[in-house]
Amino acid sequence: MPQKTVCEASSGPGGPKKNFFDKIVIGSFSTITLVTGFALVLLISAATFIRYVLKGDLYGYEEWVKLIAFWLYFSGAAIGAYDGTHVSADLVEAYVAEGFIKRFLTFLKSFVTVAVMALYVWYGYDFFMFGFMGPLGTRVAIPMTTIWRIPMWTSYLGIFLGFVFMLYYFAVELIQNTRVLFFGGRS
Repeated sequence: MPQKTVCEASSGPGGPKKNFFDKIVIGSFSTITLVTGFALVLLISAATFIRYVLKGDLYGYEEWVKLIAFWLYFSGAAIGAYDGTHVSADLVEAYVAEGFIKRFLTFLKSFVTVAVMALYVWYGYDFFMFGFMGPLGTRVAIPMTTIWRIPMWTSYLGIFLGFVFMLYYFAVELIQNTRVLFFGGRS
């Protein structure tokens, strides 16, 4: 039986395996990404049309752009973590020959990624709670945008959820890479 490479062991044929939980989460993030992508295009197009054709101003649209962009970016990042297509330098995959060293370096990359993401989740939670509960934790003086008075926690929630699910999917990848490291690609 031929050994699987790290990529094949972690994703299988045709991409990652989908369970019911992943279908709901990734389906939700895909919908959010699609809707926010269209919303950004429409909002920026409307602002451009109003500014350059009608010579007017779409006052305060930047606040909506930031809110939508946070949700777009971090839901897309969670999808990328699930697919294994998140931004990374795969020099090990490209230049290191198959064997224990490659499996160990891939495991080490996954371990460091999970450790850093755990730190981001910690700070993301503090960031979200600051916006949700206010600076004193009493739900008084909740940070809001200047013009539209949009509570900032609505943006911070997108960041925090993106970090949580990125951590989850990176941890799943770490478990898979740990198995590959110790069992040499055999399950």
